[in-house]
Amino acid sequence: MDNLYGMTQRNLTDAMLSYHEKPYRAKQLFSWLYEKEVTTFDQMTDISLDFRDFLKDKFSLALPEIHTRRDSIDGTVKLLLKLHDTHLIEAVLMRYNYGNVICVTSQVGCNLGCSFCASGLLKKQRNVTAAEMISQVVVMNQILKSEGQGHRVSHIVVMGTGEPFDNYDHVMNFIRIANDPKALNIGARHITVSTSGLPDKIKLYGQEPLQINLAISLHAPNDEIRTRLMRINKAYPIKVLFEAIRDYQKNSGRRITFEYILIEGINDQMEQAEQLAELVQGVFCYVNLIPYNAVMENEYRRPSETAVHAFMDRLMKLGINVTVRKELGHDIEAACGQLRAKVIHEKAR
Repeated sequence: MDNLYGMTQRNLTDAMLSYHEKPYRAKQLFSWLYEKEVTTFDQMTDISLDFRDFLKDKFSLALPEIHTRRDSIDGTVKLLLKLHDTHLIEAVLMRYNYGNVICVTSQVGCNLGCSFCASGLLKKQRNVTAAEMISQVVVMNQILKSEGQGHRVSHIVVMGTGEPFDNYDHVMNFIRIANDPKALNIGARHITVSTSGLPDKIKLYGQEPLQINLAISLHAPNDEIRTRLMRINKAYPIKVLFEAIRDYQKNSGRRITFEYILIEGINDQMEQAEQLAELVQGVFCYVNLIPYNAVMENEYRRPSETAVHAFMDRLMKLGINVTVRKELGHDIEAACGQLRAKVIHEKAR
């Protein structure tokens, strides 16, 4: 049974036509879902009872159940959501002065096995569907609506658990629905997809007609360190990755964000800052430095604030646009996959 939250207007129009319904039904249903925000077919009061029964028989409006909720002192909300098949995924709401940002999960678990990351502690079980990604936003909007301030999710980052480009078709359908003015109406430039670096998909992404953003999880300035941190670098070393990045920029003209997690004694020295500056020189980009969030299952440590600012200052002096990510949710298992892994491990005891 197809979940309406995973269908674009075109998908839904085609579905209506296949059942000998009028095309306007798609617009009608989109209005109920995204403008009036109903969650059951019975709430669609301008639709006949017969058509509502038809919809119940053919389609679903299922949303995930909130299994666990964590609220940070800084306003960040982290949800552990139970899907229809009992799998658990995380979604995080971060509140900034420019809007409400949701970090969306694209896979149940992750197979990339980055040595620093909590997401890879539990292997991939399956891809998350477009409907399940949209539902993460819908549930967060319900939470924001319950606060009574009229706020909604305004920005999306697909950088929760999983590798989005290993689930390319569902992620792109999710983005089309999120961007649709008749659906979630989130501007393309407010949507970012983060990848660990699948070259073919980076090139394909550059050919998409939407002006959506791309972030690359780089985390190292050379192959030796990157392979230590990220197994994917064995298959796609930095030279291959940057060939794909150049192809992406040739086709899209979009600026890239390089995400760089700073880990004490691993990639946070001045030598690595200079190597990083040389590596990204000439790429239309900026570097987003992320002080490491410690995970108890490994021995990596967060560098001092002095070391973080020294690394940033060195990049700036070398002409690189650089920021340090504002940390939110540190008190609520903030790292990707951390809450999910904790809950599942506790269940297994």
